[in-house]
Amino acid sequence: MTLPDELVDDDAAPVSPATGRPLTKRGEATRRRLLEAAEHVFAEQGYHEASIVRITERAGIGLGTFYLYFDSKQSIFEALVIDLNRRVRHSMSEAMTGASSRLEAERAGFAGFFRFTAEHPALYRVVREAEFVSPDVLRLHYTRIVEGYEAGLRAAQEAGDVDRALDPETTAWALMGMGELIGMRFLLWERDAEGRPPAQLDPVVFDGMSRIIDNALAPRSAGQEEDE
Repeated sequence: MTLPDELVDDDAAPVSPATGRPLTKRGEATRRRLLEAAEHVFAEQGYHEASIVRITERAGIGLGTFYLYFDSKQSIFEALVIDLNRRVRHSMSEAMTGASSRLEAERAGFAGFFRFTAEHPALYRVVREAEFVSPDVLRLHYTRIVEGYEAGLRAAQEAGDVDRALDPETTAWALMGMGELIGMRFLLWERDAEGRPPAQLDPVVFDGMSRIIDNALAPRSAGQEEDE
């Protein structure tokens, strides 16, 4: 399957499938409304039960207008996965700005990730359904996160902030997996007495996870490496 340029390239402007031309600002706003509606509909009903009609009804947009922006239910689903991916990466990057060390940046980045997922629990269901609906987009979602993560770890190793013995790629995948499962257990599955999910990750859980990350990434002296 060949993905549209706007999905593969972060900088590519959205285009209308009907005209093949970049969207106007008004068109981008309409497309945003459709994506926001799709986020709720896919999260609540799942891909197979969701419909274009339900998405347009929630967005308050005519059914015919939908096809100016997306040519099928699958195309808006794939665009939603990429949109959520862009936004969660932005949340993490923004949170890491100004960190004085890589370990501080790790904590800040995960805080940004958990804030985003608490506000957008659809991320979990949509991404997991992508395994069956659009495997290429699922892979793109994870590799985009890992590529930036891996580059950051390599730079931190060169600066002496992270243990040089660690393989950056393996470490990036391991840390991403930890964050995803912690979020699933303590944000997605957790409910209060009235059945509402938490607005943020429990600080005790976050502190415990941060300690694991600090111990895993912290630079080791030559003596420590020999003891191991």
